[in-house]
Amino acid sequence: MEVVYRIRRPIVLAVRFQIQGFTALLGPSGAGKTTVLKALAGLLPGEGTPYAGLLPERRPIGYLPQGHVLFPHLTALGNVEFGLTGTARERRERALALLERFGLAAKAGRYPHQLSGGERQRVALARALAREPELLLLDEPTANLDAPARRGVLDAILEATEAFGVRALVATHDPELAQAADHVVVLHQGRVLEEGDPLTVYTRPKSLAVARLTGFENLFPGQVKEHRGGSLWVETAAGRFYLPHPPLPPGSPVVLGIRPEEVLFVREDRPLDPTLAPNVRPGQLLRVRPRGAQVAVRVALRGLSLRVLLPRHVQDRLRLRQGETRRVVLKPRYLQLFLPEEEDSPSSLSSS
Repeated sequence: MEVVYRIRRPIVLAVRFQIQGFTALLGPSGAGKTTVLKALAGLLPGEGTPYAGLLPERRPIGYLPQGHVLFPHLTALGNVEFGLTGTARERRERALALLERFGLAAKAGRYPHQLSGGERQRVALARALAREPELLLLDEPTANLDAPARRGVLDAILEATEAFGVRALVATHDPELAQAADHVVVLHQGRVLEEGDPLTVYTRPKSLAVARLTGFENLFPGQVKEHRGGSLWVETAAGRFYLPHPPLPPGSPVVLGIRPEEVLFVREDRPLDPTLAPNVRPGQLLRVRPRGAQVAVRVALRGLSLRVLLPRHVQDRLRLRQGETRRVVLKPRYLQLFLPEEEDSPSSLSSS
């Protein structure tokens, strides 16, 4: 399904993107995510396709706004029944079947204030699916939930979209949710910067703006020095690094980037691949702290500060300690190159 919309208020937006299965509309606050969803739902005026010109009640969508907005005077069952057609028995059976699918049949008679945040969100999701929509719109469905509830709601969304065969467009700034999607659309300042499968968008973004939005915490200014043997050599404050890349004019200003999960420490008990030696640097460990099931490390290189995220089992093997010096390697395949003056443009110098 292709979405092409022009919206003039409350903010100016002009977007074109694809909805493929479970699609995440990723962007920071104020990017226009909610505006796009409301325009598709017919709650804001917009021009384009699909559905433009149809009254909201005629659009084949299920809409789950931010905050789930359940009717406080209705039970979970009553909320899901609301808006269904058919006899009272048919509506009840349909609503109960949906609540059972989301593990809430035993709480059908409870009111919203008697449910947890995750349970209320799953009731709202069941209500949005009750009319068998063509498209499901969800606005920040995991916001304001604790980690277990967030995971439960995300699993419920994924299972429901697969079971019902319904497309879903989810507005979010949650990177975990976006990485679980079939398709990601990055929205920034009222326009689409990039779209594609999550692996490509997160590991090989096409612009500096998308890199920042998707978690490239290590971004360093540099300058192209030469192209040799299919590799581009870039001078930074921490010295010269290389990566596979088409030629660029010597002296070109660039930004070198690498995700914190893809910075590696050299194993001292194993021989180093000699081809990686130019990208190895000694660094002082300024900070070594747990971050959930990972370990966050801050490394001071010559002239640069590097952020690293390690799985716990890697830290168990390396036993990194604050204050010591260890060698890190920036593998060429994980390095990305961006133009500094085109942060907001969907053109890049990503390595191939």
